[in-house]
Amino acid sequence: MSLPRCLRSLAAAALVFPCVALLAADSDSHPVLTGQAAFTDALHESAGTRRHLTAADLPGPRPDESVDNGPNVVERPANAWPIAPKGFKVDMYATGLDSPRLLRFAPNGDLFLAESYSGKIRVFRGVGSDGKPKETSVFVEGLHQPFGIAFYPAGANPQWIYIGDTDAIIRIPYKNGDLKASARPQQIAELPGGGRLRGGGHWTRDLVFSKDDSKLFASVGSHSNVDDSDTHPEEFHRADVLEFTPEGKFLKVYAWGLRNCVGEAINPTTGELWCSTNERDGLGNNLVPDYVTHVQEGGFYGWPWYYMGGSKGGIQDPRHVGKHPELQSKVITPDILVNPHFASLEMMFYTGSQFPAEYKGDGFACEHGSWNRAQRSGYECIRLPMRSGHATGEYEDFLTGFVTADGSVWGRPVGIAQAPDGSLFVSDDGSRTIWHVSYVGH
Repeated sequence: MSLPRCLRSLAAAALVFPCVALLAADSDSHPVLTGQAAFTDALHESAGTRRHLTAADLPGPRPDESVDNGPNVVERPANAWPIAPKGFKVDMYATGLDSPRLLRFAPNGDLFLAESYSGKIRVFRGVGSDGKPKETSVFVEGLHQPFGIAFYPAGANPQWIYIGDTDAIIRIPYKNGDLKASARPQQIAELPGGGRLRGGGHWTRDLVFSKDDSKLFASVGSHSNVDDSDTHPEEFHRADVLEFTPEGKFLKVYAWGLRNCVGEAINPTTGELWCSTNERDGLGNNLVPDYVTHVQEGGFYGWPWYYMGGSKGGIQDPRHVGKHPELQSKVITPDILVNPHFASLEMMFYTGSQFPAEYKGDGFACEHGSWNRAQRSGYECIRLPMRSGHATGEYEDFLTGFVTADGSVWGRPVGIAQAPDGSLFVSDDGSRTIWHVSYVGH
């Protein structure tokens, strides 16, 4: 008797990552790769495959494995297209964009995009019969590496659009239907400035309001890979989530030790803040995992002195032996560990009704892809299964196919947002495209 197709694919993965291949199933009957079989590379990612990686699965530090293996980004081959699970359709919504990054929908259904490197926020309206935008416009330009976008107050009629520049929080008066800014940007708070990752630190600054609109959370990534923040003043208020009032008054460090919380979202079920986070490099191919997690107020997530795992709460980074023993027991293990060096970027929670019912309440995140792992990995969007608003610890390959058989890369997912009709839009700065993912049934 031959194995079902899903089990044949799991068996193949076990040959690539042979140490442990424990198969499990959740309430939706999805097979799950666990243990060492949960580690993967881009050519073994497959839409619908689930993985559950835990701190117990992590190897010890192997700094000799660290490599500079940046992607060879090529033009999309004629036969290449993003691959979604059965029943989903992927259309090209817009292409030829300039460094498309974070996506957010305005309450009226307009799609806002941060074109970060050119300093623009662009807006797209509607979907025509050809699948393309009915109208596009540059909302504002001349910004300083914009990334985060948030509308305030919540509800159908916001008055402001907030933008996370790399060194400031700015806002612009906004009313439904605005395709161009009606006034100059107003800076309401300073943020520690960044630059390009190689030689200037993490530069993305996401913004999200608390569920009751009383707090504004700004994420600020570290200036370095693993510099001791005690002795490097440039790390002040970095690797943190900072809390402000809507008017821009700094209140406190909401959570710390998150090396780079790139994407923020509020869980609609629990009201908790969540972060999609890039962890540190230089400790090996399978260390340290990136992660997606709810963020505890006052919580410490380890960077730079510790990372998740160990019987005492955290494992000390070998580059900081003996430092801050009082913090070891305070290290929080994140909810969902994804593969190391995935470069986890924007995230969101699905609240729509177009997708099958089991998707409602689940999270999604974009994995931009590795540059420092021998096995190229990431380059996909993942689904984050939830039960009553809480993570199962698993993640599922959702949108794959961005890497060619020879290891070249044509697409790098960055942003993800839910349209009013329940479909998803994904930005990809490799092919400079926005993709439209809709459910059409089996």
